[in-house]
Amino acid sequence: MNENKNNKNNKKGDHSSGLAMGMCIGISIGTAIGAATHNIGLWMPIGLSAGLCLGLALGHNREDENGDGTDGKQ
Repeated sequence: MNENKNNKNNKKGDHSSGLAMGMCIGISIGTAIGAATHNIGLWMPIGLSAGLCLGLALGHNREDENGDGTDGKQ
C-alpha cells in the first residue's frame, strides 16, 4: 500500500518539474520578445501561457517514457 502512494508521488513530482521548466522557458522567451518589441506587459503573459502548455507536454512525455504500463487504473 505504501509503495502505491510513493509511486503516485513520484509521478506527481515528474509532472510538476516539467511544468516548472516550461514556466521558466516561457517567461524567458516572453520577456525577451517583450523587451525587443517594447511591450513586456503583453508578451510576458503570452510567454507564460505558452510555457505552461510546453511544461504540461514535457511532464506527460516523461510519464509516457517511464513505460510502467499503467493508465491510472488499478
